[in-house]
Amino acid sequence: MSEETAENPRQNVTFASNGHQAHGYLAVPESGSGPGVVVIQEWWGLDDHIADICDRLAREGFVALAPDLYGGRVAHDSDEAGSIMMSLPVEQAAKDLSGAVDYLLAHDAVTSSTVGTVGFCMGGGFVLLLAVEAGEKVSAAVPFYGVGPAVPDAYRGLTAAVQGHYAEEDGFYPVDQARAQEAQIREESGAEVEFFYYPAGHAFHNDLDRMGTYDSASAQQAWSRTLEFLRARVV
Repeated sequence: MSEETAENPRQNVTFASNGHQAHGYLAVPESGSGPGVVVIQEWWGLDDHIADICDRLAREGFVALAPDLYGGRVAHDSDEAGSIMMSLPVEQAAKDLSGAVDYLLAHDAVTSSTVGTVGFCMGGGFVLLLAVEAGEKVSAAVPFYGVGPAVPDAYRGLTAAVQGHYAEEDGFYPVDQARAQEAQIREESGAEVEFFYYPAGHAFHNDLDRMGTYDSASAQQAWSRTLEFLRARVV
């Protein structure tokens, strides 16, 4: 994941995180600059799919950074992924994400005064937590079927606009719970909130299809909405 191409310079990077060093994967657009976006991993870890999400964002003109919350570990099956996720210290991971925000905002290639955040599954939960904790540094939060230990209990500190992408047939996070989360965010934060619901299952956007639930039509529609949202709000 440390190779660079003429179309999309990319690299593994190290950044400061509350007194220690964190690591991540950075993709920069061919133009050499653009708005900053933090990409937050699924429970599998910083795998090829998450690196590809960064690459896709870079091709669309964004500077994308995926922090490695697992310290280089990548799960091979659902049992291992669940075990690693549940043993992840949420507070330390939140510090790493905060460090990633500061790293992007200080990066010479980043043209925006705020960053956007996009996360999937466990990372979707962290998207919401980061938006609550980072305040006005984050202007756009995009959780895809956000679950896991980082989902906030309250959203009163959230100022970022939120665009959620959730599945109607999600066995991990039933759609009625997602709708309740949407209502809670809107009520407690006062922020702009828009959730979309898709006729698909959990992890419908992951084209590695490790759970057998990838849905091409839903994934493409959600991704198109995400790009439009980020372009409008990360400035």
